[in-house]
Amino acid sequence: MNIASATFQCSSQKASQCPASSMREFAFIGRSNVGKSSLINMLTGRPGLAKVSSTPGKTRLINHFIINEEWALVDLPGYGYAKVSRRERSGFSSLITDYVLNREQLYYLFVLVDSRHEPQKIDLEFIRFLGTHGVPFGIVFTKADKLSQAQLNRSITTYSRQLSEEWEELPRMFVTSSEKGRGREEILDFIEICLEQS
Repeated sequence: MNIASATFQCSSQKASQCPASSMREFAFIGRSNVGKSSLINMLTGRPGLAKVSSTPGKTRLINHFIINEEWALVDLPGYGYAKVSRRERSGFSSLITDYVLNREQLYYLFVLVDSRHEPQKIDLEFIRFLGTHGVPFGIVFTKADKLSQAQLNRSITTYSRQLSEEWEELPRMFVTSSEKGRGREEILDFIEICLEQS
């Protein structure tokens, strides 16, 4: 897929404020500081599209971007960052779950995990939640350039083994590096295939 245009549409404080649209939405979510904004900028080829911050938990709204005037890329708030207040944490949680469960336009959710770390409890819980509610999703391993190929393979194998304990069929997995542009083609091609399906 060629990205001809990528424009910011709006930010929403709750799922009910998201724009009325018939466009399919492909959303990105993950723990705070997993590299979500960098990945979105790499995918769209627009370095400043999603604001990259050194402060984890900076995205606190649902951000909509229109891609090629035919689909929406949705940047969801990160989860699991301890420095925000408990009240805010629960707010992010309801914001996220409300969008994920009730947004009719959501077609697919990309769950980002840091390839350098063992499977994190909060990620596994979120993945389980998606499975329980039948939300279509895939797992995106970020920061692959920080590992050797052998380390990366071990990380993916560890994740796959852990998920296999609960899942008969593993979700689709993508390997990315925002710095190297790795995984861009695979994700965009996947989205293009989704858009071509009726």
